[in-house]
Amino acid sequence: MKKLLILATMLFTFGVTMAQDCECSDEQIVESNMKLSDLSEIEKAEAIDALMSGSCYYKGIKLWGKIQFVTSFPDIKIQYVESFPDIKVKFVTSFPDKCGLWQITESFPDIKVQIVTSFPDIKVKVVESFPGVD
Repeated sequence: MKKLLILATMLFTFGVTMAQDCECSDEQIVESNMKLSDLSEIEKAEAIDALMSGSCYYKGIKLWGKIQFVTSFPDIKIQYVESFPDIKVKFVTSFPDKCGLWQITESFPDIKVQIVTSFPDIKVKVVESFPGVD
């Protein structure tokens, strides 16, 4: 994940930057000699998707994939809203491979989510079409 953010910052320095998600200094980003060829095909696709659709990460955690709802020790706390969401989510039964696509699971989740009514990390609106961040 860290190398994706560093590469994205290096490749797209003209305003589209994802450095805010990186826990590294400006010096580390500038000094990196990473090239696009250093990434796997999956990492290249994820970097391009993230840059094309805006940042679909919260503190380094991707906001798509298999989701497990928990009552304690979550990765992210969410609050369901109808207006001004941080992300629009579509629940799917398979292939949660794009920003905002969530598949509910009970084992081996990508993200553990706790639903709260106040002080969320992100605000979520459930949609049937056009999931993702604006």
